[in-house]
This record gives sequence, C-alpha cells and structure tokens, in this order.
Amino acid sequence: MYKSLGVRSDGMEQLFAPWRIEWVTRDGEGVEGCPFCVLPDRDDDRASRIVARSDHAFVIMNNYPYNPGHTMVVPHDHEGDYRALDDDVLLDHARLKQRTFDAMDRAFQPDAYNAGLNLGGGPAGGSIDDHLHTHVVPRWDGDTNFMPVVSDTQVIVEAVDDSYDRLHDAFADDPDATQSGDDRAVRLSF
Repeated sequence: MYKSLGVRSDGMEQLFAPWRIEWVTRDGEGVEGCPFCVLPDRDDDRASRIVARSDHAFVIMNNYPYNPGHTMVVPHDHEGDYRALDDDVLLDHARLKQRTFDAMDRAFQPDAYNAGLNLGGGPAGGSIDDHLHTHVVPRWDGDTNFMPVVSDTQVIVEAVDDSYDRLHDAFADDPDATQSGDDRAVRLSF
C-alpha cells in the first residue's frame, strides 16, 4: 500500500499514500477565517469531517492524524482562553469528550488515550491558538514505531475517511444520538 518516494534534500523519507490525493486536490483554497468557525456552518458535515455535534461543541477529525481516529472536540465559541468559557459550554464540551471516548472504544478498541489542549500559541504547539480544542488520540500498545525516531518518517495506517466512517457509526450507536443522514454529523443531546 505504501511506496517509498525516496529521500528529500532535508533527509526525510517520503512515503506514497494514495488516499491523501482527495485532500490535496480538494476544491477551494482552504478555509478563509477560523476553520473551527467556518466548517460547522457548511452544509456537508462529511466533507468538513465533523462526525458529531452537541448544543455547544462538535467533534471533527484531524486531517493530519497522529493515529487513526485522532479527533478534536471543539466548542462553538471562538475563544482561546479556557477560563473564559461559561459553565454551559464547559459542561457540554466535557460531556462530548466523554461520548468521544465511548465512540472510540466502540469503533477502534484502543488500549489508551492521549487527550489535551494546546493553549497559548507558540511554545504550546498546534496551529490554531485562538479557538481552543481538545485533541483526543486513541493509542494502542506498540503503536509507536521506529519510523519517526530513526528515519524522520511518519506512517498513517488508515485513511481519514475510513476512520470517519467507523467513528460516525460508533457515535450513531450512542443511546442519546439522532442521525439525519450519512453526510450529516450525529447529533447528541445531553
């Protein structure tokens, strides 16, 4: 499935991942403005990779996943300071994270999770520092391999669209879920 494209001038190995062509050749020049504000307002949740929604937050697939199923739980409020979120948003965000863990258990059966926020920009990492979001990354025993360490190469083992389908189905199995179509995010009510 992977084909080596050789070594770049900076020494990093390149691997061919043909499913990524859909992302590379997508329509438009990307998102104008904050993607966490723009994408939820679009008509096609699947194309925006929004897999679940609640009253104050949504779950979106990461386009550059660390592991299959890597998602972000994002409050609708455009806010970079966690302390500025009101109680309703905080509780909804926390509940949606819980449901994300449940859905990932059903979809991927991971051994563990990494979950966290990059707050404050710059040294905290991440590329969007003015709209907070919680990364939820499923982990498996042995999922870290030698590639990034010794050869400066990252291997993605599942296409993001395949992970989306698995996670969408798992969210749909939640007892508080409603679904209005395969191209729409699963709606959760708490």
